[in-house]
Amino acid sequence: MKHYLLLFIFISSTLLSFQSYAQNSIDTLDYSENVSTLDKTINTLYQVISGEKGEARNWPLFKHLFKPNAKLIPSGKRNDSIYGVRYLSPDDYINTSGQWLVDNGFFEKEIHRKKEQFGNITHIFSTYEAYKSDSDETPFMRGINSIQLLFDGTRWWIINIYWTQETPENPIPNTYLRN
Repeated sequence: MKHYLLLFIFISSTLLSFQSYAQNSIDTLDYSENVSTLDKTINTLYQVISGEKGEARNWPLFKHLFKPNAKLIPSGKRNDSIYGVRYLSPDDYINTSGQWLVDNGFFEKEIHRKKEQFGNITHIFSTYEAYKSDSDETPFMRGINSIQLLFDGTRWWIINIYWTQETPENPIPNTYLRN
């Protein structure tokens, strides 16, 4: 009986140590390179939500891109033909769209960017195409992400992403398409 008790204590302490090590490794992942420049921040945004069907997304990295209280704001025409918006936190986005991205496969690719900057604030109009797989040749959707960012002196933060999809009655103007 004494041997079983010692074995139980040994296994328990080993598991607790491993769990603590694993949690500390997750908590201390260094994503600073992903937000060191404006380009890296935008590229990381597109990369982190993209993946083949069944491929998990790196949600800790996704959340690292956003300043606390940042919003993701999809807009579009409602069933009553009125345009509306929804306000989502990064966690709300993960909870409402995360599983869909994995179940269906989703690649969002930037095809054009227009940048306006003053001091430490930047606004990006980022035209995108969306595909179910990286190997698809024709997008199933296009739209524009309006991305507001802040440079705090050490890194870039996404403050808001506000977007709408292209529709037949609202095509993307040539000015926001490939050069």
